[in-house]
Amino acid sequence: MISYYILIATKEGDFLSSQKKKKLTPTQQKYQAFAKAREPQRPVLVNCIRAFLVGGLICVIGQGIQIIYIKYFGFTELTAGNPTSATLIILSVLLTGLGVYDHLAQWAGAGSAVPVTGFANSVASAAIEHRSEGYVLGVGGNMFKLAGSVIAYGVFSAFVVALVKIIIKG
Repeated sequence: MISYYILIATKEGDFLSSQKKKKLTPTQQKYQAFAKAREPQRPVLVNCIRAFLVGGLICVIGQGIQIIYIKYFGFTELTAGNPTSATLIILSVLLTGLGVYDHLAQWAGAGSAVPVTGFANSVASAAIEHRSEGYVLGVGGNMFKLAGSVIAYGVFSAFVVALVKIIIKG
């Protein structure tokens, strides 16, 4: 049975897409084929290189900021991480407010979305977008729609890890 599905998947491209095609009418299938033939090819390799370069550049900037905190402000390697993250978040929000980060994210794709700066950009963008609706219902209510699940997951995960640590050490 599994070999039959593998055979279908290799013949038709992807098993899931072939399952979706079975539910379509013949006219809809023809349109899907027509649209797929005219869909522009995505430059996957170029997008990967851009994401790697921008994500790496953000990390290099973060490392430089951490070295500055260690060398000039007396932090240790263990204690310099939090102010470094905070600085990157502030820079990301500032660049988002100036409209620079959006252009960078458009060019870099996932390279700018993966680090902590991408999370700060998503919160700041939502706040900027909904500021006309007021500070409480617009900014406060909408900026955490996207980020709320991430924050809730982080808080819950931290609670579980702390609970496991207490149980193991206790």
